[in-house]
Amino acid sequence: MHIKIPFSGKIRPSACLLFLCSFWLLQARAQQAPPNIVIIVADDMGWGDVGFHGSEIRTPHIDQLAREGVVLNRYYVSPICSPTRTGIMTGRLPERYGLRENVIAPWLDFGVDTAAEFLPQMLAQAGYKNRAAIGKWHLGHSRRKYLPLNRGFTHFYGHYNGAIDYFTHMREGELDWHNDWETSKDTGYTTDLITKEAVQCIGKYKKQGPFFLYVAYNAPHGPLQAKETDLRSYGFDPSKPVFGKEQAGTEGVTGRGNTRRQTYAAMVTAMDAGIGRILEALRAAGIDENTLVLFQSDNGAAQKEGGRNQPLRGFKFQEWEGGVRVPAVIRWPAGFKGGWTSNQVTGYIDIAPTLREIAGIKAPPPQPYDGLSVLKSLQEQKNDRRTFYLGNGTLIKDEWKLVLPKSTDADGAAAPQLFAIDKDPNEKENLGDRYPEQVKALLDISKKYQAIIPAEKVPPYEQGRSTFKAPANWDIRE
Repeated sequence: MHIKIPFSGKIRPSACLLFLCSFWLLQARAQQAPPNIVIIVADDMGWGDVGFHGSEIRTPHIDQLAREGVVLNRYYVSPICSPTRTGIMTGRLPERYGLRENVIAPWLDFGVDTAAEFLPQMLAQAGYKNRAAIGKWHLGHSRRKYLPLNRGFTHFYGHYNGAIDYFTHMREGELDWHNDWETSKDTGYTTDLITKEAVQCIGKYKKQGPFFLYVAYNAPHGPLQAKETDLRSYGFDPSKPVFGKEQAGTEGVTGRGNTRRQTYAAMVTAMDAGIGRILEALRAAGIDENTLVLFQSDNGAAQKEGGRNQPLRGFKFQEWEGGVRVPAVIRWPAGFKGGWTSNQVTGYIDIAPTLREIAGIKAPPPQPYDGLSVLKSLQEQKNDRRTFYLGNGTLIKDEWKLVLPKSTDADGAAAPQLFAIDKDPNEKENLGDRYPEQVKALLDISKKYQAIIPAEKVPPYEQGRSTFKAPANWDIRE
């Protein structure tokens, strides 16, 4: 490539050198290697449980990430776990895989369709040699074909099920902790073990080309269990009763504080410390500039389990903002400027298409995405209007949100409700009666999503539970 520098009169050598250096820097950035990718997912963490949203819970490292990166102020997910993780992995609505109303319980013989392209399978096409899943899986465990090492990951360390014991790593009476295909007897608090493995992977992978880490903490999902050092930092008094003491002897009693909120806060702070160690490992390796880090929760906080979604309305299992709008931050210094807040409507199904663009994969996905790439929005700091389906007939379109309340919602309302969600994020004023034509238009759009028929659907949560016996050490052989 020839560079023509306009010349008129004399030019100082220093000015010419500055011009050339600037040009070469721009060229180098344009040709830089694909970024390392670290996706960090918290479990059941509420909107009001991070410091940058005003929480009393101490989250200094997540807050630092928010200062350095882009706060995704309108980041949406499914209101429960397995569906959100399905959308993250596939870029498609979980309805397409028979998931939305239910998670994959330990006793259910079900997993996400193996024809789906998962993130690590996609990234392998772009030269990502090392692709590790660390922590909670929850996308199918009854057969080997559903497990991480058969879904494109090159390494797995963690647990297949949700809601395992943080200290014993047990679920349904069996040890659910694994290192690749083998049972792991590692001891310790799960949050710390997940962090340790993530840091070790960074050390191993840092000189082997771009890598992908999917770090899925089980914190602060129940059972509510925290380390005593973290509990004491929130005023725990061992001489006073712990919450739920009348249930002593049941799973999850170890590590309880005096109150649920105290225990939950201690769990969040332990996770935040782990995130800090991951960020420090990236800095120490000299690769943080070209590492994309995304932090998010998988859904809103559960009701009466210590977390808070205020001032947003609703909880986990609901499509009110408190159930589906979660704290989220993204940082990639080499890719886009940080230090600002994005109000772009985005979410879990946008991860795959965004990473596909970043990785430079030109071929279309084997199955069309429901999500959109938001790379341009992040680079140009602009917001595009769009439709985002939230499940159960609920959706956002431009400045409107249509909610089809469930019978389990506290207000018992069954009629569609309409909110000017841009101006009323706390969903206080139902405008459905004032704008019936808008309700009808959104209901018509919603019907096409509700009409999705998957090849297979997750069974009811309790199906088979009464007669289920977990395999020894959750060692899946089939």
